[in-house]
Amino acid sequence: MRCLICKDEKMENSCTTYFAQMSNCYVIIENVPCMKCPQCGEGLFNSSVLEKIEDILESLEKIASKIFIMDYLRAA
Repeated sequence: MRCLICKDEKMENSCTTYFAQMSNCYVIIENVPCMKCPQCGEGLFNSSVLEKIEDILESLEKIASKIFIMDYLRAA
């Protein structure tokens, strides 16, 4: 897999933190699996991780107030 930013071809399995601004709150999801570029740090998510993030955001939108921090591994 090639990095979309710097074009390096050595993407590595890693974890990152995902930030989202929703209409009523900010959400931080920690330990999200990704492919990360060792050169520039850009992270890419596969489709199953993105689907799980969408599920998490949909469920939090109903209960979150201002800032919500969640661990991906506990939600997955």
